[in-house]
Amino acid sequence: MASDVTGTELVTSTPEPAAPPPERASLFPHRPRFIVIYGLLGSVLALAIVLVVIYAGRAIAPAAKWSSWHPSGGGLGAAKQIADEVGKTYRLPNGDQLVDVLAKTPSVSPASSTSIPLHYVAFQGKGAPAPVAISSSNSVSYELCGLGTACSIATGKASVARGTLVRREILELALYTFKYVGGMKSVIAFMPPPAGTQAQYVIYLQKSDLSAELKQPLTKTLGSRVPLPAAIPAKEVHVIDSVTESRVYKFGLAQAPTGDAILVLTPLPA
Repeated sequence: MASDVTGTELVTSTPEPAAPPPERASLFPHRPRFIVIYGLLGSVLALAIVLVVIYAGRAIAPAAKWSSWHPSGGGLGAAKQIADEVGKTYRLPNGDQLVDVLAKTPSVSPASSTSIPLHYVAFQGKGAPAPVAISSSNSVSYELCGLGTACSIATGKASVARGTLVRREILELALYTFKYVGGMKSVIAFMPPPAGTQAQYVIYLQKSDLSAELKQPLTKTLGSRVPLPAAIPAKEVHVIDSVTESRVYKFGLAQAPTGDAILVLTPLPA
């Protein structure tokens, strides 16, 4: 038995080599796709945060208002509010109001008891533009009337500075009108005459003439306080002159074949 035991060939089993570990990429086959998706989600989240910050910033610090006051409603009613609000802020050195401001549908009053509706504005002179049709839906007229004869300013002496203040008032009236009265395309403002004369000058402004001024707050164009005639800042004088000086006309009346009244504007000599 011993020989059987010793002579028996001992067979030993050799273990097979272990399989190599799976490659890392095979463990996460969808990883690149997830990276792209997470990247897109992160971008969307970042954009959302930026938009929230912008919105919150605007809510905390809203854009500056064009003016601290504005009329209510529209049409001629709003124009009358503008006339009252602006008119009371312009004063003479003695404290009197510079002029009364009357807002009306486009019309002219050659006599205190009559008012002629206007239907067209025509220009005289070489290269003048074609006549412009006007109505209560697209135009308003302001009559600046002092307490003297024929709406002249009753107190004080006429001066260049006082005339500049009158044009400042007309500019402010026009800015409020174009900003807040829907549909308005033009403003016709009759200026008070020198004492002893009849009204003969008008300022005619179209909305396109003030496009730059209407895009910025009113206080960027005119100061928040209305100055006295002799104290208008040089910067304001420059703005007033650049906008209104070339738009002062001598006016007259004509009649179309249809009977419609035409306001005829003649430019002043340069």
